[in-house]
Amino acid sequence: MRTSRSMPGLNLASMPDLIFTVLFFFMLVTHMRDDNLKVHYEVPAGTEVQKMEQKTAVINLYISPEGLQIDNQLIAPSGIVPYINEVRKGLSVENQDRLIVSIKADKKTPMGVIGDVKQELQKAYALKVNYSGTEESPSSTNVN
Repeated sequence: MRTSRSMPGLNLASMPDLIFTVLFFFMLVTHMRDDNLKVHYEVPAGTEVQKMEQKTAVINLYISPEGLQIDNQLIAPSGIVPYINEVRKGLSVENQDRLIVSIKADKKTPMGVIGDVKQELQKAYALKVNYSGTEESPSSTNVN
């Protein structure tokens, strides 16, 4: 005698747990842009452009003819030192040593303004500075 066996049903009870675990994972690893730009800047082009590897302790400093911006607020150059000291307090000792200031300046910004910013960064002992730019296309380089 042959008995017919039925296939057991698929248990989907743990499916919501799996979905929420995957969702939570992506929420943790995704970095959302949190700077709301109040200054307009046009990124300069350069020939020696490298991608920044370590982005854990980076302060973005935007410079344009309208002024300076750090973390959604316009500041004067004299406000750089207190801001960096405040950020440094919130970092781990390891990340305090890795702190990088990424200057994103408009290509028409006078070098005097960038010099003032660099002096303020020296006062704050923020000595690792990165300049953001785009890679210049080979056809646009001038050779004289």
